[in-house]
Amino acid sequence: MELDFTTDQEELRDSIRAVLARESPVALARRVVESDERPTELWKTMAELGWPALTVPEEDGGIGLGMIEAGILAEELGRVIAPGALLPTVTQFVAAVAETATPEQRARLLGRVAAGEIQGSLAIAERSGSFDPAAVHTTVVFEENAAVLDGEKRFVMEGDAVDELVVVARVAGTSGDDGVSAVVVPVSATRTTPVRAFDGSRRLAHVRLDGVRVGLDRVLGGAGTASVPSGLRRAIEASTVALALEMVGTAQTIFDITLDYAKQREQFGVPIGSFQAIKHKFADMMISLERARSTGYFAAVTIAEDDPRRATATSVAKAAAGDCQRLLAKEGIQIHGGIGFTWEHDMHLYVKRMKSGEPLFGTSSAHRAQIAEQLGV
Repeated sequence: MELDFTTDQEELRDSIRAVLARESPVALARRVVESDERPTELWKTMAELGWPALTVPEEDGGIGLGMIEAGILAEELGRVIAPGALLPTVTQFVAAVAETATPEQRARLLGRVAAGEIQGSLAIAERSGSFDPAAVHTTVVFEENAAVLDGEKRFVMEGDAVDELVVVARVAGTSGDDGVSAVVVPVSATRTTPVRAFDGSRRLAHVRLDGVRVGLDRVLGGAGTASVPSGLRRAIEASTVALALEMVGTAQTIFDITLDYAKQREQFGVPIGSFQAIKHKFADMMISLERARSTGYFAAVTIAEDDPRRATATSVAKAAAGDCQRLLAKEGIQIHGGIGFTWEHDMHLYVKRMKSGEPLFGTSSAHRAQIAEQLGV
């Protein structure tokens, strides 16, 4: 298993970072928070650069890169807390379609994503908060010419801002993996309710499906396909790892901002960064950050190589990212002292983005429970 980045991957990171530094400054995230601005120009730039096509297979009109490159993109988006639907489109919608759809469906849907024509997200969690396909209660009824869906999806990333959703539902009367289906639903056919979330730079929405009717050609893989639950789980693993690496990117910026402040802020005539207690804090933060980054990219490699350890590696990565966000959010604000609590300082924007990732696609405690179950503990 190769754990070093290739030259092409490093160049990809550098190019993404340069574009985001110019096109997605923290001032853009602040405007989105304060005025609910839609970052349409940012999406247009990303589409022109081909970023939505990053993980779309070449045969479907995309660039054909893999999970490691998706992780690099996610980390860089996290560094600048970029608003918009690129992350769910590339790491959720594309992953779900690629893992469950027929070749014809993939060409039709992913081709439009690659061209920058549509944005998408994955709608799976419900009132229970579970991201396990076996836990869904939203129902789908297959008629002669249509699939009819009823239910509610909660905390869908960019759920009221994208064009299409992959909705996970089940045939009424089934349980577990039996009867689980994935259906592509236009957001315009649903009833969405924006969530007033902790992180105002990331849109979340509850989505109501009250008798929504779509064509059977939008049922990924076809009605009653037995392989859909396993495909969805693979897609959810990719989505989870990407989110964990986005949290790592945000944590890195918190670390960098806080380190720069500690070098400049003086007490008793010396920088506070020279105090041993502050040095210990930075050492702990660095260890936590590097652990989260390493486990995140290890999980990305297991997904890229379809390694049997991928499920466990995904849970380890998300748990490590959760640990990282708790430590860096606390220390980042505390080291800044009183200024760290103010609205005018940017620190709260990064802290909120990082913390908003903790409950999505499973909390740290939920993933630790999954690891214990996988190990038979």
